[in-house]
Amino acid sequence: MENLLNVALAQIAPVWLNKKATIAKIEASIIEASQNKSELIVFGEALLPGYPFWLALTQGAKWNLEVNKQLHAHYVRNSIQIESGELNSICDLAKEYSIAIYLGIMERAKNRGGHSIYASLVYINEQGEIKSVHRKLQPTYDERLTWAPGDGNGLQVHPLKQFTVGGLNCWENWMPLPRAALYGLGEDLHVAVWPGSDHNTKDITRFIARESRSYVISVSALMHKENFPEETPYIKEILSEAPDTLANGGSCIAGPDGEWIVAPIIGKEGLIYHTLDFNRVFEERQNFDPVGHYSRPDVTKLIVNRGRQSTVEFND
Repeated sequence: MENLLNVALAQIAPVWLNKKATIAKIEASIIEASQNKSELIVFGEALLPGYPFWLALTQGAKWNLEVNKQLHAHYVRNSIQIESGELNSICDLAKEYSIAIYLGIMERAKNRGGHSIYASLVYINEQGEIKSVHRKLQPTYDERLTWAPGDGNGLQVHPLKQFTVGGLNCWENWMPLPRAALYGLGEDLHVAVWPGSDHNTKDITRFIARESRSYVISVSALMHKENFPEETPYIKEILSEAPDTLANGGSCIAGPDGEWIVAPIIGKEGLIYHTLDFNRVFEERQNFDPVGHYSRPDVTKLIVNRGRQSTVEFND
């Protein structure tokens, strides 16, 4: 039925900073989700190849510290350059199994020189086509030591059966104007991706659902001490400072009324399944529609720059 959408939330741990092994784990999750008739699967922020947890464990802000230089270089080497085809195998699976995918990656953007990295949220449709790459607008706190700020090009929504789906990275979800941009494009299924932990998802997920009268899917990764591979640079120094659990999950789903459909799930690795009924969106928009009958564009209006930013423009 066109009004029903089967979704899978992939609450998994990366093989930290190991691009090849983490891609294999993502591919296995896509195949499993398709076998359970999922039409959309969502992975957490920066899952491929992982969140920069070392910054809080190795004096990340100390100038010219060798441990941070080497870990940053290792991170960049394991990040994804889309233009070089590094997501092709994932796109092939999306097409083979007719499943749409939201995937959090570290993007080594070729059009910005290929050396800086961005926390990007990639949407791959069920035909295996990359339809948007949203580079996180503003990295949060210590993330700024290793991630570059993005642009508005990826503030896009996409049709998926009767739904219109869009997404934001982590604390971008707290930014009112990017949320409003997606609402204005007709979003009624909002995807929020996180590196992990219910302290992020437990409040904002329901808040966005109630504000937008949309479904909201929050997907977080997991991270434990054992997820640091032995070949990681400075692994002994990292493990000496790391807690047993760095990210506990907290993936969840809220309905268009702001109530829990799936409350935050803590510590459990695997796929979380649910079927969403589009009719619930129409029911809740009856009394509030933030960019429809309950908006006043004659009084307040948002202007969005969706140009892909680049340092150099060549006129050949």
